Amino acid sequence: MRLLFLGDLVGRSGRQAVVETLPGLVEANAIDFVIVNGENSAAGFGITEAILQDVLDAGADVVTTGNHIWDQRDTLVYIERQDRLIRPINFPSGTPGRGANIFTARNGARILVVNAMGRVFMDSLDDPFAAVDQVLESTPLGQVVDAAVIDMHAEATSEKQAMGHFVDGRASLVVGTHTHVPTADHQILPGGTAYMSDAGMCGDYDSVLGMEKDEPVSRFLRKIPSGRFTPALGEATVSGVAVEIDETSGLATAIAPLRLGGRLSQVLPPDWRED
Repeated sequence: MRLLFLGDLVGRSGRQAVVETLPGLVEANAIDFVIVNGENSAAGFGITEAILQDVLDAGADVVTTGNHIWDQRDTLVYIERQDRLIRPINFPSGTPGRGANIFTARNGARILVVNAMGRVFMDSLDDPFAAVDQVLESTPLGQVVDAAVIDMHAEATSEKQAMGHFVDGRASLVVGTHTHVPTADHQILPGGTAYMSDAGMCGDYDSVLGMEKDEPVSRFLRKIPSGRFTPALGEATVSGVAVEIDETSGLATAIAPLRLGGRLSQVLPPDWRED
C-alpha cells in the first residue's frame, strides 16, 4: 500500500500547485491514500470550506491542520460537517471537530489519521502523547486499522522525534509539520514506523516560510511591524513524503521525500563533481 503526505499548503501558489499536480501524482505512482496539511492555504492563515473542497476534489483523502485551524472563523461551524478535515486531537474536550478519524483508502484499507500539536514553543494544549496513546490503544494497528498516520504539528524537532519513538511499532508513519522547512532525516525506526521530522511546505520557497520576504526581514531588522504577512506568489514546490506500507502488519517498508517543481527541484547535475 502506498501513502502520500504533503506538507503545509501555503497560500494561492501552494494551493494551485497541489491542485494541479496531485491527480497526476496519484495516478502515476499508484497512490492508495493522500493526506495534505492545509492549515495555511487561505492567504497563509487557516483554510476555508471552498479551499478544503478543492483539495479534496484534487485527490486528497483527508486534510490535517495545526495552530492556524481557527484563523478562518467559519471553520468553527463547517468543521462539524466535514469529517475529512482534522484538527489537533489534544485541543480541550468540547472543541468543535475531531482530532482523529478512520478513512477508507482506494484499495479498501482502513487508515487511521491522527493530528496532534506539540507544546514546546507553541500554545499549550493538552498532552499530545497521552491523546495519541489513547487513540492508538483503542484502534490497534493490524487489528482495527490497516495503517495509522500521525501528523505531529510542532515547533521542536525533539518533541517530534520523541513522538516517533513513543509510537514506534504502533503507527505506520509519524511526520512533522509546522516549520515549513523539509528535513533530510526520513527513516524507518527500529519498530517499523516511518518517520520524518518535517515534510516541508507546498509553497514558494523564494520566501520566508512561504511569506513575501520584505516584511519578515524588516521585522527582524527593526523589531517593528510595518505591514501584514502575505504569501509569496512565485512558483511553488510540492513537498512531502511517500511511504510504502505492509498490508499485513501496517508497518512501513520504504520511505522517500518528495520535491516537485519550484526551487527545491533544482538539483546538482550528475557530473557536478567532474573536473
